[in-house]
Amino acid sequence: MSVTTGEVPPGEVSTLAFKKRFMKRLIVVLIGGMLLDGYILGIVGPVNETMTADLAITPAVEGLIAAAALIGIGVGSPIGGWAGDKWGRKPLFMVDIALFSVASAMQFFVHSAALLLVVRLLMGIAIGMEYSVGWPMLAEFAPVRIRGALLAATNIAWYGGFLLAYILGTIWITQTHLSWKFILGTSTFLAVALLLGRLGMPESPRWLWNQGRKDEAIAIVNKYMDPPEFSDMEHSEVRKGTFSQLFATKQARRATVFVSGFWFCVVAPYFAIATFAVTVLKQYGMDGPAGSIGLSALALAGVITCAYLVDKVGRRTLAVPSSWLAFIMLALIGFWTGAPAMIVLVLFFGYSFVNGVGGTLTGIFPGEMFPTEIRGVGTGFAAAISRVGAAAGTFLLPIAMVSLGASVSMLIAAGVALVGALLAQFLAPETKGLSLAEAAKNFSH
Repeated sequence: MSVTTGEVPPGEVSTLAFKKRFMKRLIVVLIGGMLLDGYILGIVGPVNETMTADLAITPAVEGLIAAAALIGIGVGSPIGGWAGDKWGRKPLFMVDIALFSVASAMQFFVHSAALLLVVRLLMGIAIGMEYSVGWPMLAEFAPVRIRGALLAATNIAWYGGFLLAYILGTIWITQTHLSWKFILGTSTFLAVALLLGRLGMPESPRWLWNQGRKDEAIAIVNKYMDPPEFSDMEHSEVRKGTFSQLFATKQARRATVFVSGFWFCVVAPYFAIATFAVTVLKQYGMDGPAGSIGLSALALAGVITCAYLVDKVGRRTLAVPSSWLAFIMLALIGFWTGAPAMIVLVLFFGYSFVNGVGGTLTGIFPGEMFPTEIRGVGTGFAAAISRVGAAAGTFLLPIAMVSLGASVSMLIAAGVALVGALLAQFLAPETKGLSLAEAAKNFSH
């Protein structure tokens, strides 16, 4: 007669440990792509003045170079989303980081504004592909109970990468003799490390299942994941995805408009303000890098807060108030032209914090609201729309600050934030605690 001790058999312990190690590795190599995105955008600010003087570029070209990566994301994300839905998450997962590594390394050798523009555009295309494959892949592997937190972790990495780049870039450009080319090119070291870390990663089982490759999907679930978490997958139909599905029904249109529009309105003002924070804050009597670093730090705090709360209180509960607060704070900055510098700084910091909350949700809604067959193309489309806004804001802000003034520029930003608040108020769904199949039901019904 055997006695049950309650202990897990050694073989099962080993399997559980393997699965935990895999999940940690998956998270690291996926959020690493978002860290790179934040890094390449944050590193421009500290070197901007030196780069501009060295290349003798105009404000318009300056804004275009700053926006180039964002334009590239707008190009790469729909292409990557379509390719990821057609050929799988895994191939694109490797192609995008390889392209990024090569393009990033080219920054060491740029000698003209035109070449720098092309290089930053290529890097943006690679990041855009990462958006449309990284978030879907993480959503498709993540356990329901912590899916929101894991998707939010990608935004912690983004804001963390932006802040890290800004701090390091400021130190390097002011305290060392490193060239601005080398400082921009430091993203190459992170990219190569990620490329090596992604070797040997499996394909998404949900994508395989939707392709009719059910045995392969089940084998991956059994080897790497907790099978009960994928019980909804076994009841899913095999469907061929097309771009037209994004607008095929009333609910599909609502979901597509919300995801892409909300994302646009959250990032457009923030990217512009954060990229040119030194210039913006100087208009309000605040000189030096401390305010700029503070903006990024408060945004990161907002992301961490959202990551902690999103699986506890829900997505919509965070989206609506954070959007309205972002609008109110930008509007106050714009209307209160004679406000003391400290009040303006507090309002900017407050905006950065609540926008960090909203920015985190833009990485969660697409993976949950789009069904598997178009999760890539839907995320890619929404990312492209958002980056049109981010690129436009980044390109136009330096021009608007000169021609219209700081007050009017902030009121325009507030107007964009208002649209985002209205979209959240009337269209934001609640997907907390739902399986991916349940969350996506609203898309087609």
